[in-house]
Amino acid sequence: MKELMEKIEKWNEEWSGKDPKDVLAFFLAEFSGKIALSTSMGAEDQVLTEMVAAIDKSARIFTLDTGRLFPETYNLIDDTKNRYDIDIEVFFPERKAVEAMVKEKGMNLFYKSVENRKLCCGIRKVEPLLRAFNNLDVWICGLRKDQSVSRFFSKMVEWDEQNGLIKINPLIDWTEDNVWDYIKENKVPYNPLHEQGFASIGCQPCTRSIKPGEDFKAGRWWWEEEEHKECGLHKR
Repeated sequence: MKELMEKIEKWNEEWSGKDPKDVLAFFLAEFSGKIALSTSMGAEDQVLTEMVAAIDKSARIFTLDTGRLFPETYNLIDDTKNRYDIDIEVFFPERKAVEAMVKEKGMNLFYKSVENRKLCCGIRKVEPLLRAFNNLDVWICGLRKDQSVSRFFSKMVEWDEQNGLIKINPLIDWTEDNVWDYIKENKVPYNPLHEQGFASIGCQPCTRSIKPGEDFKAGRWWWEEEEHKECGLHKR
């Protein structure tokens, strides 16, 4: 572990502030067959998908279908696959776990308590993610420092102790303007809900548009306090 942590520190010294495409090219080659992009189909992940497809169309890309996504998100999955001629693996929650949860707690249990919401996220997102991580050493994420206070101290390369993987954040130093400039310049397909005020797009019942000046995370689980607003995929 000590040797790995020293490597991560060295990679951060070498790659922090560098072009995300160069970062991706290095790690896709270094961990070929053991690395994947996890995409929620958000703006940042669409940028990374375009970059990864340009480097290696055979690179593994996957997404999670919780069963409660927006129709626009489902359309974007197909549009992106067709645009870049790539495969996007889709992981679903375990049927029996969802059925048992709904039977005991109700269809929209997440509005009743933070515990219920985290239970739902755990079954619909965290467990499928763990299956997607099978045989991986590295996962690529679209995190940016300015997305929320909890992500401000994230680095380009991190050790994800929760999942036992190296996590790469190629866009960590990008601003929202950087993301949208890239999308426009490269004609990257994106979710039309972004044009309706949706900053972060997750499950339909748990996502709303935000008002000018509101925090990036304000539209997710808006009925909860700020400190609870993580689904468990990026625990710090």
